[in-house]
Amino acid sequence: MASKSEAEALARAAATLGRRAAREKRDARSADTRLPDFWFVTDPVRTPDPLAVAETLPRGSGVIYRAFGAADAETVGRTLAALARRRGLMLLVGADPVLARRIGAHGVHLPQRLMHLAPRLRARWPQWRLSCAAHDARAVVAAGRLRVDAVLLSPVFPSRSPSAARPLGPLRFASLVALARVPVYALGGVDAITARRLGLTGAVGLAAVDGLTPRASTTRIPAQTEACLSDLL
Repeated sequence: MASKSEAEALARAAATLGRRAAREKRDARSADTRLPDFWFVTDPVRTPDPLAVAETLPRGSGVIYRAFGAADAETVGRTLAALARRRGLMLLVGADPVLARRIGAHGVHLPQRLMHLAPRLRARWPQWRLSCAAHDARAVVAAGRLRVDAVLLSPVFPSRSPSAARPLGPLRFASLVALARVPVYALGGVDAITARRLGLTGAVGLAAVDGLTPRASTTRIPAQTEACLSDLL
């Protein structure tokens, strides 16, 4: 389980990146579309108790809730939304606008394969915040044309994600950030130690899955089935 000190350490590192990006004018976020510097990304295997982790996050952090089609997704989501309101957290739902609407989330996070749906989501729910995943240069460039608010670029470092490709490393990550026309967060193997290597990359902040727990093994875990977007789209 995550500790408050681990969450605070990552949040501080993310805030430092955000301030540096703002000074260097690499952060396109306006006051009206300001997103958190730090995101906790849930995973049903690696973070089986997302509520416990969310309780450790500093005020102003963000949570991306990925239910992966779980039967109790709405129940957990509503509890997480209530916690987010109480603790001043921003909540996005992964790849499920129907669930996001039902639980009163702040928006949706799209996997790379579904980022093309961002304009349709923006048109239907203009008040929502939209982020997307990216794993290569083409996706980073495309995100700039799709009106997303931010990109989570991964994997920067070795990750336990079963779908993670070869790590980009700080230098390659920085080169992709330079192509982006939207704010970019570092995801994948990010923890309080590896975050120190991202200071000059242009990242506006950090996102972590199990980086909020004590340093863990990088052994891969079984793949989970992603939930598809509703037919509503």
